[in-house]
Amino acid sequence: MNGDEGSDEAVKMEESSETLVFMWGYLPGALPQRSPLLSPVAVRLPDSSGTGDSWKDVSGGGCGFALAISESGKLITWGSTDDMGQSYVTSGKHGEIPEPFPLPTEASIVKAAAGWAHCVSVTEKGEVYTWGWKECVPSGKVIGDQPAGGSQEKDLLERQSSLMTEQVSPRSQVSRSTSGALPGFDGKGGGIESTKRRRISSAKQTLESSTSGDETLSALPCLVTLSPGVRILTVAAGGRHSLALSVSDIGQVWGWGYGGEGQLGLGSRIRMVSSPHPIPCVQPSAYGKGTSSVVPRGSMSSDGQVYKVPGTYVTSIACGGRHSAAITDAGALLTFGWGLYGQCGQGSTDDELSPTCVSSLLGIRIQGVSAGLWHTICISTEGDVYAFGGNQFGQLGTGADTAETLPRLLDAPSIENEHAKLVSCGARHSAIITDDGKVFCWGWNKYGQLGLGDVIDRNIPSQVPFDGCIPKNVACGWWHTLALAESPT
Repeated sequence: MNGDEGSDEAVKMEESSETLVFMWGYLPGALPQRSPLLSPVAVRLPDSSGTGDSWKDVSGGGCGFALAISESGKLITWGSTDDMGQSYVTSGKHGEIPEPFPLPTEASIVKAAAGWAHCVSVTEKGEVYTWGWKECVPSGKVIGDQPAGGSQEKDLLERQSSLMTEQVSPRSQVSRSTSGALPGFDGKGGGIESTKRRRISSAKQTLESSTSGDETLSALPCLVTLSPGVRILTVAAGGRHSLALSVSDIGQVWGWGYGGEGQLGLGSRIRMVSSPHPIPCVQPSAYGKGTSSVVPRGSMSSDGQVYKVPGTYVTSIACGGRHSAAITDAGALLTFGWGLYGQCGQGSTDDELSPTCVSSLLGIRIQGVSAGLWHTICISTEGDVYAFGGNQFGQLGTGADTAETLPRLLDAPSIENEHAKLVSCGARHSAIITDDGKVFCWGWNKYGQLGLGDVIDRNIPSQVPFDGCIPKNVACGWWHTLALAESPT
């Protein structure tokens, strides 16, 4: 549910300023009385990160937990540690207050991302570490003690499978909230969503087929084995898949995890890819009919001839719930994976099994992209915002709740004269930062994840109030949002 939208340039701070991280929304177990934060609240850097340390960046994704990075290169995490069978349990035991996450490396972390139940990070050496739900981890030791009879693990699996299959909100936590700001569970979209879902085997069946009696669902942080000499620049994490963008082989994209809807871009519905595979996003020459299915698809002319994807390498990546996106150096947007809500932007609801150029955006140079569960948001070098996919909660920002199968330019008065610089998508909400440091959020707001002081959904971009500081980066999780800001000292 994230991409590499936070560039180093975007988060570089002046020496005379202080860096702050703000959070709003909901992290079960990490908030007093399990109540949501309806407006931005500063997050204190832990003392254990070291004297003189400061915040460096915020990371997207996380179902019930949050990720950020300190200047010293430590990955800071926080979220629930209770054992209610929610998805965040399998992403590591995050504490209720921000603390450095233990990784098997002394190298500094420079990028990180989280999916539904797994995490991925990149070191300054270009190495990738990943952990969490074991089907998302290409290698590493499976951990956890198996209770007698396996009943506890079975219950955990069933509850997790229900969350993954239904993609719903954290009902078990809602009932225990003492805050009047948090409404009871509503089924908005639930019935409609279920009638639209692909006929796929349940997550429970998938897990049971790959889980033996002496194994649990979590894997320790482990080094991802890539081809010799490959160094990774950034990573993205989706529902159950991961992408990595290399710097050593000029923008090659690597993918692993679950690929049943084509989100790994390998030309087929391969269910599990247990080791990183290169994803063919850009071909060096034109191609047409008769070409292998495992190739990127370019634009099509009126006579049906297919042309090459503009560009020579990939510069940016993003993962959604079950779909993926990439941008080439020529500013072309590629999408692949689940297309049921139009989140691939191809004018249909078909799945895209290979990286496919979003032809309606050709001629518009795209510089940033992010993906949610069912939607995709991208921004151009001109600062315009385009949205497509599911829109049940207003997450497209079009002013309506209808899905869009083709990219639609957002023309809300609130951003009419704004220049979007960075974009991030949560599960069902979206956010941008403008070049003058304004944050706009829209979409699902049941847990205050829009930071607007209430729990009312918005279907157009709405400005988040920040006093005395300038936001530099934004990162959306499933039920929360983080912002990195600069405050004059």
